Amino acid sequence: MRFLAKTLYGLEGVLSKELGELGAADIKPLNRAVSFTGSLETLYRANYCLRTAMSVLKPVAVFNIGSPDDLYKSASAIPWGDFLDPDQTFSIVPVVHSPMFSHTGYPGLVVKDAVADWFRNRKGRRPSVNVGEPDIVINLHISNRLVTVSLDSSVVPLYKRGYRKEQGEAPLNEILAAGLVLLSGWDRKSPLTDPMCGSGTIPVEAALIASETPPGSFRNFFGFLKWKDFDEKLFERVKDECGRKILKPGLRIQASDISADAVIQTRANAESASVGDLIETRQCSFAEIRPEAPRGWLIMNPPYGQRLKPSDPDSLYTMIGTVLKHNFPGFTALVISSDKELIKQIGLKPSEKRTLFNGSLECTLLRYELYEGTRKKSAEKPAWDQ
Repeated sequence: MRFLAKTLYGLEGVLSKELGELGAADIKPLNRAVSFTGSLETLYRANYCLRTAMSVLKPVAVFNIGSPDDLYKSASAIPWGDFLDPDQTFSIVPVVHSPMFSHTGYPGLVVKDAVADWFRNRKGRRPSVNVGEPDIVINLHISNRLVTVSLDSSVVPLYKRGYRKEQGEAPLNEILAAGLVLLSGWDRKSPLTDPMCGSGTIPVEAALIASETPPGSFRNFFGFLKWKDFDEKLFERVKDECGRKILKPGLRIQASDISADAVIQTRANAESASVGDLIETRQCSFAEIRPEAPRGWLIMNPPYGQRLKPSDPDSLYTMIGTVLKHNFPGFTALVISSDKELIKQIGLKPSEKRTLFNGSLECTLLRYELYEGTRKKSAEKPAWDQ
């Protein structure tokens, strides 16, 4: 079976590597997505274990159309009885990029009618539409003439892990946070610091990675639970196998913030994710931090002035550069920001740059190899895949 895992722009390579480690085959990176093949077990593992996937889709029909009428005809030919029953509810999620349709919602209505008519003609009754809590979510993707109809095996986006109890004003998406940690090349043994932790998303995701805790273990719902071919015994076996791999690494992740509320939020989320013993929290400014080890990793998501507005952003970013240079020699530092002008205030030359998205914000991720004295070759530490 072929599946499609959706992700954030810039994380396609990370997601591809994750899928390979899960045993997926025929992995093909796309734009904001990765296609792959596998069995039902692969699908269950993908939803339960992937850290950088937004959702996992199972295509059930792919066809070309020449007019809007063709959409109804082709959608009516799909054997909908294989995927849902008249007693179930469904919804259509359309993603439309085609000059054939001036209104993106219209194709969804067309497919909804096709589903309803298919059941009415064959069963005498039809499933109801439920936009709020549907049993089955049908994803409709139209790119020019190409139409792909898929079942959403996740339904609730996978970034909604289920552990978050507290949230700040501008929380980092869990998928992006996990992506930053995986991109960093962190060895999961050396110290890792987040000096502007906010509600703790980066430290918590890092702790889940280090302990090999599946991000799906906090959730109680996936879309495939209501599929007609759901194999409960197989899913329980997948969860049991993943649970036996969870470990307690001998490390401490440092999470600090100048805001007392942020530190409280981080502690609450860490405890909810059962990684409170791996994360050491502290209220302090970045300038006060002194690393306890000569080497390590630092990942930070400073305010960029979009949703959080520091009083003097130029001075903040200048301070970041000064502290990185003088206090963290021997460290690899990753800084993500959406403000290219503020980034210049850091005043350090990054070894690498990458474009990522934090929600709708286009961001730049910068990697700094910090050394005392003259710069050494950065090949001593792993860089992210291009």
